[in-house]
Amino acid sequence: MRESEQQVISIVSSIFEVKSINQNLDALQFEIEQEGFKQKFVELARILESKNLVARLERFEGRVILLVGKFTPPKSKRTWIPRVLFAATISMVMIDGYYKTVAANSLTYLGDPLNIAVLYTISLIGILGIHELGHMIASKWHKLKTSWPYFIPGIPVFGIPTFGALISARSFMTNRDTLFDVGIAGPIAGLIIAIIVSTYGAYISPMVPVEQAQSLFSKSDMIQVHPSIIMSGTIALAGKTVEGMELIMSPVLYAAWLGFLITFLNLLPAWQLDGGHIARATLGRKWHKITTYIGIAVLFGLGYWFMAVFVLSFSMRNFDARPLDDISPLSKRRKIVFVIAMALAVMTAPHPFSSMH
Repeated sequence: MRESEQQVISIVSSIFEVKSINQNLDALQFEIEQEGFKQKFVELARILESKNLVARLERFEGRVILLVGKFTPPKSKRTWIPRVLFAATISMVMIDGYYKTVAANSLTYLGDPLNIAVLYTISLIGILGIHELGHMIASKWHKLKTSWPYFIPGIPVFGIPTFGALISARSFMTNRDTLFDVGIAGPIAGLIIAIIVSTYGAYISPMVPVEQAQSLFSKSDMIQVHPSIIMSGTIALAGKTVEGMELIMSPVLYAAWLGFLITFLNLLPAWQLDGGHIARATLGRKWHKITTYIGIAVLFGLGYWFMAVFVLSFSMRNFDARPLDDISPLSKRRKIVFVIAMALAVMTAPHPFSSMH
């Protein structure tokens, strides 16, 4: 037996009660105790990762089997790429904010287009950035490595200045708790900022009489959107639900609308979206497939065809994110949070029976 294999056996035996050891071409197999292995496995996974080794837990014929094998760490991508993408995204959002302010000023004066564009950019990038920061903090808490955020520039003027942002995991998800925490942290963090931005955006958005608004909107090219339940609540909180008056959405309020939309999309229990990760952690692989198809159907129903086709296409290639320990159940507290997250998905979804400009 090679020295490296002896070292692995020594490490595993120091943490677990090993009942038997088998060896094949790819991995060492250990049969370990049936109970109390969840936290022990977390400790083992961290030790092995530093040695470019990975462990996985499986249940086979009533036995708990620990598999240990080699893995090649992902190469660090060029650090300039996130910076260039971030700069490009800032530019696209600024252009979009400037255009939206000019369009709104044709109805009623909001302010200097450049100043409003800066506020719009800070608002939208802030929502996206805090979302990704939430993932990074949760990853750091669980001692996982991640990349810097990759902001994805969109198409200004057409209402999609950015396609969001993402981070790349540099470590394996240890168990269902880890998968859940990293998945839920981003949407919750981004949602908090979106609520703040929405309240402020509603406060600075002007109101005009309904009759005047209908005449103005018919002559403008401002985008019509459907607010979510939470967004409608922030508008009411800002005192902008006056009978006989119509709210003209400022670019800052539109940034909040995008933030709520992004939160809704991410909380859908589908594929490898954030909501898909927490659904996978909570419900397991079988039910995660079912919720993925439900999520795709919801996207089609709301008219988000592109996103629905995107999720459907990629879910066929790589359906879910399986944690290394997929046999330890999710904690009860997190199961309650999952129910709350699904309620938030409903409350951040665009409401099809109301609209605003």
